[in-house]
Amino acid sequence: MAGFHVHSVLVTRSNRGIGLELIKHFIGKPNPPEVIFATCRDPEGVRAQELQKLASKHPNVVILQLATDSASIESAAKKAETHLGGTGLNLLINNAGVMPPRTLESATPEDMLSVYNTNVIGPLLVTQAFLPLLKKAAQGSNQKGMSCSKAAIVNISTVLGSIEKTPETFSFVPVVSYRCSKGPSSSSYNPPYWPDFF
Repeated sequence: MAGFHVHSVLVTRSNRGIGLELIKHFIGKPNPPEVIFATCRDPEGVRAQELQKLASKHPNVVILQLATDSASIESAAKKAETHLGGTGLNLLINNAGVMPPRTLESATPEDMLSVYNTNVIGPLLVTQAFLPLLKKAAQGSNQKGMSCSKAAIVNISTVLGSIEKTPETFSFVPVVSYRCSKGPSSSSYNPPYWPDFF
């Protein structure tokens, strides 16, 4: 990723796991983004303590509250827009996801709907809310061609959603609703995405 540089990035569910590691990665770059939006459901909660410490040491890390409901998503988008001051958002990383332990036998319709609401509908709503900021960054860029440094959407998937692997491969991880929500037929299984305007 030599030469990779973004002015601004937003990572969903940044208080732990892959999201937190992505924030650390961006902070540690020789030329880090000027604005790193780290989102989580409860920025003041116990689970966000490590993220809070990072933000206190790195002024380019801005913590935003972001849940799966439309009001929370719209509020986060407006706060990000205000903070960016008209420059737009270069990179949106949809990382949030839930993985309740459910087997094929124990999964219920309610389980499936709850998981799809977070893992599939959530990224859709977040992407729609931040799309104007991504467009603004793309239109204001002098970069040629497609690039994460210009504007891009990255949806994080997982090997657990692979259609190449047999169910027996992951029999020790009984998360059928999660696997379905992260499979290639869902909206959350995508490579970096550059719409026509990018």
